[in-house]
Amino acid sequence: MSLEQKVMTDLKTAMLSKNEAALRSLRAIKAAIILAKTAEGAQGEIKQEEEVKLLQKLIKSRKDSLEIYQKQQRADLATKEEEEIAIIEKFLPKQMSPDELKIILQKIITETGANSPADMGKVMGLATKQLAGQADGKSISSMVKELLSNA
Repeated sequence: MSLEQKVMTDLKTAMLSKNEAALRSLRAIKAAIILAKTAEGAQGEIKQEEEVKLLQKLIKSRKDSLEIYQKQQRADLATKEEEEIAIIEKFLPKQMSPDELKIILQKIITETGANSPADMGKVMGLATKQLAGQADGKSISSMVKELLSNA
């Protein structure tokens, strides 16, 4: 079952149960899928890797908004963002724990021969490809910085 089919099934369920948070989130996913499918060169379909990137992008924008709302002490808006993040995350592959991420990044650092923060680009290129959908870029980046600083 494709992402679009899953979203449509969940959207129907959310409509019947009148779940506003789910409706907002699922409609956002549906809109993003339609935009991606109709984008120039997409040929009416998107690959699974692109679906994962699309979902991660939706989550990232909501996390950014959440951070702003929390700084402004807007609990009402922050709650909406948290609800949407939780629903969108259900469609992503299981995310790695920090410990799992650290083990894989240490292996990548060893493979690339990186030994200082100046080598971060080499590690990030390989890590973002290898860990696509399993960890967000911000987590990967901060963990790589930490590991290379201690090297």
